[in-house]
Amino acid sequence: MSPDLPAALRLAADRLLDGVSRKGLAERAAKISTGYRGGETSKVVVTDEADAIAYVLSRLPATYAAGAYVLAQARRMAPDFAPARVLDAGAGPGGASWAALETWPGLGSVTLLDSSRPFLDMAAKLAAEGHGALKAAKFLRGDLTAPAADWPQADLVIASYALAEIPAARQADTVSALWSATDGMLALVEPGTPDGYRRILAARETLIAAGATLLAPCPHALACPLTPPDWCHFVQRLPRSRDHRLAKGADLPFEDEKFIYLVAAQPSVRAQTPTARILAPPRTAKPAITFKLCTPSGTAELAEVPRRDKAAYAWARRLDWGDALP
Repeated sequence: MSPDLPAALRLAADRLLDGVSRKGLAERAAKISTGYRGGETSKVVVTDEADAIAYVLSRLPATYAAGAYVLAQARRMAPDFAPARVLDAGAGPGGASWAALETWPGLGSVTLLDSSRPFLDMAAKLAAEGHGALKAAKFLRGDLTAPAADWPQADLVIASYALAEIPAARQADTVSALWSATDGMLALVEPGTPDGYRRILAARETLIAAGATLLAPCPHALACPLTPPDWCHFVQRLPRSRDHRLAKGADLPFEDEKFIYLVAAQPSVRAQTPTARILAPPRTAKPAITFKLCTPSGTAELAEVPRRDKAAYAWARRLDWGDALP
């Protein structure tokens, strides 16, 4: 899966900028970032269409890239899984829905759920420029902090960068409600910070207790072997457009989005046998490549692939942070 925005989404986002002050958008984008870092929710930091446009410009490329990565991992672990219905919970402008359609083009229906009217309106505007199930997507106003029994059932449920906006005491109820709506697979994505990691760990406990099968990134359902100050997270590099750089006040033509995720499945989903996961950038030295691994036995350990083992070294050179071992 490419981390780039799909062509139709990129074009739709570019059209939003027609006649809009780039300076004003950059100021709004900075305000939104400050608000999120300060623990504010979308209800507070995204209050109108201009805020939603600023978010699309500054954050959608990165959240889409993370979602595309996660769903590609899900597809790799369950290659026979072919969802027909998607529920994008806490959808924002809908980046996860676009990533789902890129991953499984045969999707039949997409439902986007969010409590923010500016975000839902923006998601609808962008989806109208899409294709397939996005053209007929449904948009529901709903609050993830107050799980509802009438959330639609879906084969694939995604909550991307959503748990951070839910008070800690309510997150378990939200995860349980999302799991109840899941007929096949649930994907959770959070910022790759220690706090995001802790939220995913808590969700992991809830899902294991509910009988879920963990597909990725964890190759086991035992206690996480990492101890503070270490934490599990991954990275996706994505390109920045000129407007994206202006909105972020950045010079580099790329961005590294750090995130943490969890993919869980109902027992009915046929999945590959999990293998060890690479938890950090491989260290390449003259005698060997060293990997930090999370193993199926529930341990975190270092493993070396020596240069003298030419066959193993050849495939080891192609592996990167976040990959599962062959």
